[in-house]
Amino acid sequence: MSITRKLVTGAIFATGLTAISAVTASAAECIAPADPGGGWDFTCRTVGRLLTDLGIEDSSVQVTNMPGGVGAVAFANVAGKRASEGELLVATSTVGVTQIAQGKYPGGVDVMRWVGMLGTDVGVITVPADSEYDSIDDLLDALKADPTSIPVAGSSGAGGWDHIRLLMLADAAGMSGEDYKAIRWVQFDGGSPAVTQMLGGQVGAVSTDLGEIAGFVESGDIKILAALSDEPIPAFPDAPTAKAQGYDVTGYNWRGFYTGGDVSDADYQAWVDKLKALYDTAEWKEAAEGNGLITVWRGGDEFETYVAEQAQQMEEISRSIGVIQ
Repeated sequence: MSITRKLVTGAIFATGLTAISAVTASAAECIAPADPGGGWDFTCRTVGRLLTDLGIEDSSVQVTNMPGGVGAVAFANVAGKRASEGELLVATSTVGVTQIAQGKYPGGVDVMRWVGMLGTDVGVITVPADSEYDSIDDLLDALKADPTSIPVAGSSGAGGWDHIRLLMLADAAGMSGEDYKAIRWVQFDGGSPAVTQMLGGQVGAVSTDLGEIAGFVESGDIKILAALSDEPIPAFPDAPTAKAQGYDVTGYNWRGFYTGGDVSDADYQAWVDKLKALYDTAEWKEAAEGNGLITVWRGGDEFETYVAEQAQQMEEISRSIGVIQ
């Protein structure tokens, strides 16, 4: 076992995370570190299906849901038990890297090998279709008047990426640090469960990724108050951006994969090549854009550098808004 893996294995128990028993991968497997229905589940299932259907991967890709700690349980499991398994991928995103940057995983980004990203999701602020709030101004004005008046939910914990995006809007709206920290935040294990609870009246708004809740938008059950993108989203061109409403805030969430830190160079490069081959297909573009993703590729060394830089940026943002000291 490498020194890094020894340190991480120790950290698993030090942080109270439970390592799941090792599973020997006889075929390709993708771990979605959340319950079915969320963005990581979508990433694993869509990419796995297309890899098989298009003949890029010889066998079907098994999807394993492993929720817990906003990805920390899966991270601990791979680092401590499956670090050298070359057939294994784990879905992750800006959400996961934010958790790492805030010290909420048992190890840093250098513990894993970062394979590639195929697209980026767009953050959205949503409310029920019959909500009294018709614009992001309406919601933020209500929060400014009483930060505790509207519970807001997302798929990350307090200080996670979904929460940070809301706080960035609150900051842009002129709320003070103490006021926007008083906003009631509720965590669910995925954007879809958060929206389901919102429709049941448990929370008043949801901050999450469009890809996780696109079906609720299409069905007309919810409305988007603000898309946190530079330009309108191609799949939902009528969704107003925060920028168009006077708030200079964007909140992208890339979708990609890591594998264990002890995976061989050959196995690592094979995954990079397979994902790039998938990215270049019309089928991936159609699947991604149909779920509100913007297709973009970073892989191999370029992606590893990007992840390290983003972790540093997330740490700086987290400190600037008081999430970590």
